[in-house]
Amino acid sequence: MELILSIAIGVMTSCGVWLILRPRTYQVIVGLSLLSYAVNLFIFGVGGVKANVPPIITDDAAGPLADPVPQALVLTAIVIGFATTALFLVVLLASRGLTGSDHVDGRNEPR
Repeated sequence: MELILSIAIGVMTSCGVWLILRPRTYQVIVGLSLLSYAVNLFIFGVGGVKANVPPIITDDAAGPLADPVPQALVLTAIVIGFATTALFLVVLLASRGLTGSDHVDGRNEPR
């Protein structure tokens, strides 16, 4: 399970970095979203997610418990990521309307 999670985090991170280095703003926004999802998976994976263990404290407090802190951190990061993506999209639309181009550096492609 950890190997699959590590591979998924690595693939999402590498794709996100590749997209951030692209010249179009929409690709940069998608790359930032992929990086934020990779960080969320990393935080969730570091929290020691246990399968088939309810996060409920019973009389036997020494038993295995699920840690709610990584889940709360990921939930907060998802909400902040959505807000940041919405802000980036508004800035993208305003920039495209003002300049007529969606390139990060402001240059148009040669035709």
